[in-house]
Amino acid sequence: MIRILIPVVLLVVGLGAGIAVGAMMSGSDETAGEDTHAEDAADDHSGDDHGEDESHGDDHGGDDGHGESSTELEYVRLNNQFVVPIVRHGTVRSMVVLSLTVEVAPGQNEAVFQREPRLRDAFLRVMFAHANAGGFDGSFTEAAAMMPLREGLREAAVGVLGDIASDVLIVDIVRQDA
Repeated sequence: MIRILIPVVLLVVGLGAGIAVGAMMSGSDETAGEDTHAEDAADDHSGDDHGEDESHGDDHGGDDGHGESSTELEYVRLNNQFVVPIVRHGTVRSMVVLSLTVEVAPGQNEAVFQREPRLRDAFLRVMFAHANAGGFDGSFTEAAAMMPLREGLREAAVGVLGDIASDVLIVDIVRQDA
């Protein structure tokens, strides 16, 4: 009887702990209300005259000519993940799952979604070629090992989307060995 009771009790305790942690991590409405209350209670210094000089700090973080400003680009996360099987000697040895985001010119989000099937096909071709060349073997997340994949994905995006695509970001990557 105890052999049956102990696993059931552990299951109930684990389920309760999981629900409690999930509720705390989800940022429920009760937690959001506490944050709003804290903001309302803060002193806004509305009667103070400091900070009225609008010329103060205008040059902070200005453009120094290096790179692109974050306001010049938009990021479009592709809805579904990419699953790439790693096949060796006729059998699937492992699976690689990737999530990608396309960096595009402002206002071009809809163009990415309109061409998503063609874009996904182009990305999968690059990923399959990378997998067949052994790109996902060993320490596949090293910068040097990822560079050919990143370049291939960028070229594929430009090939499908044209000049509106500037880069493809690998947001998540996981390899599950069989």
